[in-house]
Amino acid sequence: MDENNLILVEQFCSDCDINLSFIKTLNEYGVIEIVVLDDKKYILNEQLKTLERAIQFHYELNINIEGIDVIHNLLYQINDLQEELRVTKNKLKAFKLNEQTDDRFQ
Repeated sequence: MDENNLILVEQFCSDCDINLSFIKTLNEYGVIEIVVLDDKKYILNEQLKTLERAIQFHYELNINIEGIDVIHNLLYQINDLQEELRVTKNKLKAFKLNEQTDDRFQ
């Protein structure tokens, strides 16, 4: 695994003044994934946005871990539905284009 895409959890917690147990709990709930390499804990760089959002929910909006988990799952479902809608729209456009082409040749 490329260590350039990893953020050391201890360093992140120190820099952001975040409790390490909060990060561990987010991992337990599946909100983020902790990667262990050489006995050091890391988070993937691509999960930084999710982690920052969870921190904001918890520390600024006082949302508990269970609430963060629910919000995370709902946002994930919304993203899936948006992608499904995008694919469906593209299929519909292709179908309409195909239908228009068929009408011209009749």
